[in-house]
Amino acid sequence: MIVFACISPHPPIILPSVGSQKDKKQVKKTIESLEFLGKKLSEAKPNTIIISSPHPDWGIKVPLHFLNSKFKNQNEKLQFKIQNYQNPDNPIIEPNTICPILTTLDSPKQHFEWGRQIYRLKIENCKLKIALIASGDLSHCLKSDGPYGFHPDGPKYDRALIEALKKKDLETILKLDNIYPDAAECGLRSFCFLLGILEASGSAWQPEILSYEGPFGVGYLVADFQI
Repeated sequence: MIVFACISPHPPIILPSVGSQKDKKQVKKTIESLEFLGKKLSEAKPNTIIISSPHPDWGIKVPLHFLNSKFKNQNEKLQFKIQNYQNPDNPIIEPNTICPILTTLDSPKQHFEWGRQIYRLKIENCKLKIALIASGDLSHCLKSDGPYGFHPDGPKYDRALIEALKKKDLETILKLDNIYPDAAECGLRSFCFLLGILEASGSAWQPEILSYEGPFGVGYLVADFQI
């Protein structure tokens, strides 16, 4: 049973041990949105958290710092068995675990199909209360002083993704990497994996955009999914 689902960015700069107070003021909406989701996840009381990400390390640790108090209390030293989609036995979904899954270079559509498959094989008949977190940033080329400089595909991609999410326009979302090939995004496959799970569940899921900002040239989106 899916009891929680969200999209979370993963910039290390929002962690207390990394970013300055000045940095945090510039991403205040992102931090507040993640703190809100952390309370919501706690109230949902999941047995298992499935988190997909394009990166190990920060891709897993940053969202869980805000969303899972058990992880935070262990000072970010918790070690995970990172899984991916190459092994048909993945993911291992067990009670009281965090299941991190790394995305691959395969297409967003393939990740959507993997999400649908994992729901049917691992979640549909599972009695656990499961939380889903899709970890990933949007474009990395929103500003000339950003990590990849500026490219017009960047802001176009971010706007298109947000609008398509609001409309639940899955057809557009699955093609965004082809429409905006130079957006330098990192989270689309993770998002599509989550959407595949939700779509396969048959539930009346509805996305809610909690915040979006990109002061450092990278798009940070926080979205909640009403299940």
